[in-house]
Amino acid sequence: MIIDAYDKKISNICDLVHNKCIVCGASNPRGLHLKFEVAGDGSVKADFQCDGSFEGYSGSLHGGVIMSIFDGAMGHCMFARGQTAVTVEMTTRFRQPILTGRDATVSAHITRVSHPLYLLKAEIIQDGRVKATADGKFYDQPKLADETEQFNER
Repeated sequence: MIIDAYDKKISNICDLVHNKCIVCGASNPRGLHLKFEVAGDGSVKADFQCDGSFEGYSGSLHGGVIMSIFDGAMGHCMFARGQTAVTVEMTTRFRQPILTGRDATVSAHITRVSHPLYLLKAEIIQDGRVKATADGKFYDQPKLADETEQFNER
């Protein structure tokens, strides 16, 4: 079940502080343009397909792009809570290549809160298999939205 109020909250935060993000930014012509949806439990997911311009080895999505997708998914979990946060640490496990030109789904959820620190997990599934996983630590930065808004007004 997707929750419209959370999706609106994500959309508002993205428009304010993330409009040029390489992962989700609508204003980035070279970006991935992932559109995250929020489930009732606060987790997020996005379906995507990356073309060959994002590959590392032939036919496989570049590892740095995969990590960016994970970072974006975990960040959107924070957006769904109405919070802006920065990545403190992320550990990624690459299990199998994520193939370009094929559909995949990234999902993420918060596993532990010890304000202002949040622990999150994410995974990418392609062809019914978990292809990569990530654990992340995010630090709440409530002033980030205010600072970004002031910068954009200049």
